[in-house]
Amino acid sequence: MVGTSNKMDDAALHLTEGLSDLEAMLEGCRRGSPTDQRDLYQRFFPKVHGLATRIVGRQDADDLTQQSFLQVFRRISLFRGDSQFDTWLYRLVVNECLQHLRRQKATCAPLEFDPMDHRPGSDEVSDNRELLDAALGRIEPELRTALVLREVERLSYSEIAEVLSLPEGTVASRLSKARSLLRQNLIELGWEP
Repeated sequence: MVGTSNKMDDAALHLTEGLSDLEAMLEGCRRGSPTDQRDLYQRFFPKVHGLATRIVGRQDADDLTQQSFLQVFRRISLFRGDSQFDTWLYRLVVNECLQHLRRQKATCAPLEFDPMDHRPGSDEVSDNRELLDAALGRIEPELRTALVLREVERLSYSEIAEVLSLPEGTVASRLSKARSLLRQNLIELGWEP
């Protein structure tokens, strides 16, 4: 059996020669390699969890992150490389999150928080983060998703259009509306520009 295992390892190594680290990892995931699946999960967990948190809120982000990775591993064979892997991954995460919100038939409720008290230090940073989370939670999911992809994930308009399957003009319109609503919500919640 040791000889068989080495032949399989050699064959897998031969298949991944000349591929980038990510491409080799994706190829391993296509073959069902637990090591490559773990490595892919660890590499992209922060991005996926952060995106899920911004779209569905902290309370559901863990479950949606896990569900998103299950979808990635089920559908990895469908990734053809026509776009960047990150773009394909974001599309899966966004779909999972929006489906979740549709099933819940409600948008994320604003987080409970205390009004800002303008003390210097980490408390103010924490308060600002809570204020921002609350303001984002008041924006409808489709607008919030576009805003998060642009401002947090730093995707270009064309990448957002690809992830959301929208024309770039619609992306620009959604971003403009989302920014306006975010500012309005922040002011209503006590933020002072």
